[in-house]
Amino acid sequence: MITLQAFLTSRRFETFITALIIVNAITLGLETVPQATERFGGLLNVLDRAILVVFVLEVAARLAAWRLDFFRDPWRIFDLLVVGVALIPATGSLSVLRALRVLRVLRMISMVPSLKRVVGGLVGALPGMGSIMLLLTLVFYVFSVMATKLYAETFPEWFGSIPASAYSLFQIMTLESWSMGIVRPVMEVHPMAWAFFLPFILCTTFTVLNLFIGIIVSAMQEEHEVEASADREAMATEQGEMLRELKAIRRELAELRTTAKEKATASE
Repeated sequence: MITLQAFLTSRRFETFITALIIVNAITLGLETVPQATERFGGLLNVLDRAILVVFVLEVAARLAAWRLDFFRDPWRIFDLLVVGVALIPATGSLSVLRALRVLRVLRMISMVPSLKRVVGGLVGALPGMGSIMLLLTLVFYVFSVMATKLYAETFPEWFGSIPASAYSLFQIMTLESWSMGIVRPVMEVHPMAWAFFLPFILCTTFTVLNLFIGIIVSAMQEEHEVEASADREAMATEQGEMLRELKAIRRELAELRTTAKEKATASE
């Protein structure tokens, strides 16, 4: 008889829940389309409530199956929080929480192993990213102070204060209309402004941000290696069990041959 844990972790059940998540994502998207809500508003509401009931029953079943061990898996806790947010009454001052229903779509992460590996890699990269974030903050502060002192009088809308300078420098770092939008107008008044902005771009866009990418890739590679190592260990364990079974079969066959020879000798 199949156990509740085996049923909840079976491929068919996980596929069913994944399909419901996709359907729920579609219905939540259609609720933002006026034409769809006018024609199918009642149906969309019924589908949304029915899917939510299934999700609640699923989480309750997992709680019953794993009990306290349920809270040892961060992905189960993530599912519990996402489903729990949808149960908060979205009325009155809490009506803004209706928008949080779309968080149920994030359950797709816990259902797809490849997405779980990506998120695991990002979480593993957080310590290294913290150091780079501190470095980036220092660089931004230094350049923001310099930009405010250099260009506050002529371009107060961009560099009139440290927060304004930091925001303008952030736009420049992302390379969003940085040349024609900010740098070239500044260079028309301050021809040597390129000597300030180019080093900033080199320090942030082409150096610090690439460090972010490098740490994330390294963390994902480590996550993949850990999973591959676990698979190899499982395979080695399975092969060892198979070898032991083969040796036992060989011993049994040898004993059968010996017994057959003894019987043949006794009959002669």
